[in-house]
Amino acid sequence: MSSCVRAMSATEKFVFDLQGFVVLRGVLSADDVAQANAAIDSHKSELKERVGTLRNSANTSFGGDGSTGRREAGTMLSWPKPDCNVFRKVLDHPRLVPYLNELCGKGYRMDHMPLLIAQYKGCEGFGLHGGRMNEEGEFLPELAYHCEAGRIYNPLLACSVVLSDHNPGDGGFVVVPGSHKANFATPPELVSGSDELADNLLVQPSTKAGDVILFSESTVHGAKPWTADHERRLVIYRCTPMGLGSDSLAGSLLRPMLTVDHILSIRIGCSMA
Repeated sequence: MSSCVRAMSATEKFVFDLQGFVVLRGVLSADDVAQANAAIDSHKSELKERVGTLRNSANTSFGGDGSTGRREAGTMLSWPKPDCNVFRKVLDHPRLVPYLNELCGKGYRMDHMPLLIAQYKGCEGFGLHGGRMNEEGEFLPELAYHCEAGRIYNPLLACSVVLSDHNPGDGGFVVVPGSHKANFATPPELVSGSDELADNLLVQPSTKAGDVILFSESTVHGAKPWTADHERRLVIYRCTPMGLGSDSLAGSLLRPMLTVDHILSIRIGCSMA
């Protein structure tokens, strides 16, 4: 992996504050991407397809061919070495640490287990979700983004590590830019993609394998059905400020604080030695 370390630029901060996400190009090297995909190939049996009631996008424009569910796994950090290495390295990747410190605060912690997502052509997407307001229009402090005096605050930040190319029209990750500051609940017809405004509001960032998308979980996002011939692959990590958790700002303060250094010192299923 690249050892290049640089701070988040003024332009990147402006873009993130404006639209609720930013794309970092070429974070993982070609070798990193190849190692990650080889490891996934070795553990394909661990990916579980969403079927039946687990499908998220039934009866919406995100439903794909109507039968192919997306496949997921959350076990990458516990895979035997060397398969787990590249996924663990993301936790303190030198390109990412300055951004995670800037967007979550120094001493950020991993909040969820990383989620591997894989989709074949025709696979369903994922309905729009996230946002700083719930369905009833109530404010969600555990997700709400804000920025004061030039300092960014994200109670929950997503870090999407792209492992296959996402070209224009391929489908995959979509976002409603600026929705991290919305003051109204996301309308149900927009969530389902049925509103004629949806196509004008949704943006699908074009990315290459090795890119990383950082986005606030208060930014409304989802995924369009996958239409490309090659398989879609990515891993999503989520981070919170030290001492906080995503379920609530109150009860989460009782959780033990876990920094990246702590995470990396823990044995996660296999020896770190």
